[in-house]
Amino acid sequence: MTLPEIIPVSRVNWGGAVRIIRSVFPPIDLFEDIADPADWPLLISAEQKTNPRIMETIGHLDLVPVERRVGGAGASYLMAPFTHIAPERRSRFSDGTFGVLYAGRVFETALFETIHHHARFMARTAEAPGWTSQFREIVLSVRADLHDLRGLEDPALAPDSYEASHGLGRALRGGGSQGVVYPSVRHAGGECVGLFYPDCASEPVQGRHLDYHWDGTRVDLVRDAGVGTVFRVVEAT
Repeated sequence: MTLPEIIPVSRVNWGGAVRIIRSVFPPIDLFEDIADPADWPLLISAEQKTNPRIMETIGHLDLVPVERRVGGAGASYLMAPFTHIAPERRSRFSDGTFGVLYAGRVFETALFETIHHHARFMARTAEAPGWTSQFREIVLSVRADLHDLRGLEDPALAPDSYEASHGLGRALRGGGSQGVVYPSVRHAGGECVGLFYPDCASEPVQGRHLDYHWDGTRVDLVRDAGVGTVFRVVEAT
């Protein structure tokens, strides 16, 4: 693992970055409310008196420092990755003990990243071929000073192992890093960010709804559910 202190930090200012998530996850009312995030604990306390299951929806709010929380329209898309964590939800830079918000600089990068992970899930569950889960495109802005792995040959970028990247993620986040910008290993020439706090991104807007088709071995088709156009996946590396 490259030592965190020798990784350069770059200002990342991306408008139109793309995150693709499962459509099964609905917006969370508390995060979408116009109330000041500092007042959320009081609102939660009041709501729990009539809805004891509210914490299942909100998740682990205490994992996000008050000063780094975001609220308002679309805030669910920024907050949820940090409040809904679990050991089985590991990702490239997290071992499941903290959240990371991932996004691609362009749509194609986000698409190939999610196709890869969805295909692995489908293979494990031995699902029959067909159109599978629906996804939604989230377009957002990224403005943050991030540790920059672009141009580095770092073991944290290994295509098939997260061992080094988990260690790096823990070290960077523990040292106060805002996140990582790195080359995609699923889309040649693409770039991604892994953000450690929700306020590193802003202006989230829902875009297209997408369907992925599983042919039994890979995701071979993507459909824009809004207009019905189908695209064939010809390269996922």
